[in-house]
Amino acid sequence: MFNIEEELKKLPAKPGVYIMRDSKDTIIYVGKAIILKNRVRQYFQSSRNHTEKIKQMVEHIDHFEYIITDSELEALVLECNLIKEHMPKYNTMLKDDKTYPYIRVTTNEAFPKVSIVREQKKDKAKYFGPYTSGIAVKDTLELLRKIYKIRSCYRVLPKDIGKERPCLYHHMGQCGAPCQGYITQAEYRANIDEVIEFLNGNYTRVAKLLEEKMAAAAEALEFEKAAQYRDLLGSVKQIANKQKITNTDQVDRDIIAFARDKDEAVVQTFFIRSGKLIGRDHFHLSGVQDEEDGEVMASFIKQFYAGTPYIPKEIFLGVKTEEEDLITEWLTTKRGQKVYLKVPQKGDKEKLVELARKNAELVLNQDMEKIKREEARTTGALKEMAQYLDLPIVDRIESFDISNTAGFESVGSMVVFEKGKAKKADYRKFKIRTVQGPDDYASMYEVLTRRFTHGQKELEQRMEKNLDTTLGSFTKYPDLILMDGGKGQVGIALRVLSELRLNIAVCGMVKDDNHRTRGLFYNNEELPIDKSGELFKLITRIQDETHRFAIEYHRNLRQKNQVHSILDDINGIGPTRRRALMKYFQSLEAIQAADVEEILKVPAMNRHAAEEVYEFFHKETLH
Repeated sequence: MFNIEEELKKLPAKPGVYIMRDSKDTIIYVGKAIILKNRVRQYFQSSRNHTEKIKQMVEHIDHFEYIITDSELEALVLECNLIKEHMPKYNTMLKDDKTYPYIRVTTNEAFPKVSIVREQKKDKAKYFGPYTSGIAVKDTLELLRKIYKIRSCYRVLPKDIGKERPCLYHHMGQCGAPCQGYITQAEYRANIDEVIEFLNGNYTRVAKLLEEKMAAAAEALEFEKAAQYRDLLGSVKQIANKQKITNTDQVDRDIIAFARDKDEAVVQTFFIRSGKLIGRDHFHLSGVQDEEDGEVMASFIKQFYAGTPYIPKEIFLGVKTEEEDLITEWLTTKRGQKVYLKVPQKGDKEKLVELARKNAELVLNQDMEKIKREEARTTGALKEMAQYLDLPIVDRIESFDISNTAGFESVGSMVVFEKGKAKKADYRKFKIRTVQGPDDYASMYEVLTRRFTHGQKELEQRMEKNLDTTLGSFTKYPDLILMDGGKGQVGIALRVLSELRLNIAVCGMVKDDNHRTRGLFYNNEELPIDKSGELFKLITRIQDETHRFAIEYHRNLRQKNQVHSILDDINGIGPTRRRALMKYFQSLEAIQAADVEEILKVPAMNRHAAEEVYEFFHKETLH
């Protein structure tokens, strides 16, 4: 039994991370501290003026744990990783988990490649970006291929020159085929230098070159070629117009400002590289209601830059961030060079930050109605479900279904909804092992027993090895089991839970004559449900997804069983010999017409196997 008062006395006076858990062992908050002893105790001191969010969080704390670190910087890094992994309910959370593409030029190779990557590595290649639009990056790369005929393959050149035929890009006029020696290393390098100039923002040279080629083609009456140059020139101008000059200091810089309303905030970021605005993006934060502006900014910076490979030299902020020195030290360590956090007060830089703030405000106003609708259909519907069934909380729902064709290939499916949304990573399939024939109740008994027995065993193993018990789709139990049926299905579920000594709420969907849900069966009574409400819509989504997943799995199994060759029925003929026979003879008729000596010519066949094949097709005439 975890005694909070006793455990508080054991806290060390060292830096580290503390992890708050509820009665279900779910992580609900992660924080860091310079001195764990002082920080964690503050939560349980009734005299302190806690915010409403902290009060609610403390009420749900069942036990806590902590990890000691050597420094506050290490604690910050660990805190970022744990928040990203577990997404605790009471932490300010960055909702968007975006990654940005880069253009990578492998300048360390004899014939460099130009490709799109999602991660910037410490290698000898040149990286350009990050870019906020994946489509724009693809368009840029396609344009560079058309103009400079650069390769995209992974052949090792010049070692592999002439070993294989040129690829499709060469035939499309988008690669000079260095793999065939059609272009010299010096010529190819000159093209790569032009590509790098282009990616650095120097579009004038290529635009002038295309204008000259277009004019020459037109003069030579090659109008189709002139039209191609015209289209390429238009693409170059379009890309050039998207990258507006913001200043002339050539510094890489991010601009960050936000707007907030109640529990939501929108953060707007401008990405400036080498003095050019290459893109912008906005992000949603939740759980900000009781946070100061500096805390909101700190939460965003930590979560955003923890998952972003590139960190610029300067970051301009709309407000001064909390823990500025520590965050600066962390960003500098990640970048490998000094990073500066600044809050501009005047001039063009302050105007740029104000522009980011206005953009954030605009997005927030546009999205608030959308956010409210999304909340109503997800977390709002779950709150309605909890009140309707008189449960303390409904966050995770698991729904089960059985699918078969007259008892053939019976399968079970488990779909999971968390926070009102499908969590497909936790879906599971069950091929029925113990039931013969179309017995849905027995099949459901097997599925539920396997699901929760597996969860119990995995939990025991994790506890024995002192591992995190919240990981895995089986170790995390639902707040509610939703059965696709009424009293009978609910009874099966309650029987399994009773046998395994588990206390989980079970609810059944009662159908009308048209197989549409008309109510919920809970605690031995049918509860009517408002068919126009968000709760009914959520239940319908779960029901439809459960059916879809089960039927899809069953269909896949049927298709696998239908892909069955008559050769599989012959003794000694496995997949390898079956493929060899079909490759050699091309048809079953040819195999049937062959004698033993002819069959022996097939690779992988021996005399015994050849005789088995011959006898299989000629047994009627032999006996």
